[in-house]
Amino acid sequence: MARTTEGDLAQRMAGLARSLAAPRKVDDVLADVTSAAVALIAGTDTAGVLLVGKGGKFESLAGTSDLPPQLDELQMTFQEGPCVQAALKETVLRTDDFRTEQRWPKYAPAAAEMGILSGLSFKLYTADRTAGALNLFAFTPHAFDAEAEAIGAVLAAHAAAAIMASQQGEQLESALTTRDRIGQAKGMIMERYGVDEIQAFNMLRRLSQESNTRLIDIAQQVIDTRAERR
Repeated sequence: MARTTEGDLAQRMAGLARSLAAPRKVDDVLADVTSAAVALIAGTDTAGVLLVGKGGKFESLAGTSDLPPQLDELQMTFQEGPCVQAALKETVLRTDDFRTEQRWPKYAPAAAEMGILSGLSFKLYTADRTAGALNLFAFTPHAFDAEAEAIGAVLAAHAAAAIMASQQGEQLESALTTRDRIGQAKGMIMERYGVDEIQAFNMLRRLSQESNTRLIDIAQQVIDTRAERR
């Protein structure tokens, strides 16, 4: 594969920047990132994104072939490998030849048996509850160099931004839903008991504390009582 020119890189990065600004699903943006990795980084045969949540739950996203999900599955099974290590600890991890790699004694030979000889993984700075890595793989040894690391780091930043934007959107939507439900419950209490807004909220908060139940759940119970009375 020919080396990436500055013009190619700038054009692709501009496209990725536009994709982040537009209201698109995070999976679509990550798919653009992994396809860009294959197109822009010499030696890359396939790429994917691994997300690791609390409790060991993981997601394998935006794979450009069937191999990245399979490799992620192996690493989570063995609890070792460059993608997992990059997601949780390291910033960049490069493997020149999995046939001679000693850092992951279970995963490395399994990857080599699948035809994967080189790897390059980049930590994604996402959120406290989720760790992630952008992972590139090659069928040839010594496929990646300093230029690959530089371009991959930029692509990883785009992937992390897409994930963070998605998480922030979900958090905002959840916060708005919570606010609306609590507001609805307060209105019902004010109407039913003839109290003001502050007193209604204090009643909800006291019920939450006394029953050790989330405030949003108490609010939903109040809302449900009106539905039951109809």
